[in-house]
Amino acid sequence: MRSAQNRAAAVKQCKRYWGPNYTSGDKECDEYPFASTYEGAAEPEYDPEVTKFNFSAKPIPKADNQAGGQILKSYYGKNRIIDGLDDGFMVTIVS
Repeated sequence: MRSAQNRAAAVKQCKRYWGPNYTSGDKECDEYPFASTYEGAAEPEYDPEVTKFNFSAKPIPKADNQAGGQILKSYYGKNRIIDGLDDGFMVTIVS
């Protein structure tokens, strides 16, 4: 599954930059773009024309990461976002 490959690519970078014990203190590797998207950390494995390492990954508290994942899952369900290139969405960051 592509989301698992995206997560694995992000975790690889968390281990690279924060060491193999990056999960100490009850942390998980958080990534952006989301692992559930086609633009996730493993995107270059599917499209050789995209820029490699065009994502961010950082250890954050496990509870925060899982809460964010649940909110995203709820968003997908409420907005009927399905798997496929024809059902894209934009993320806008408002400060």
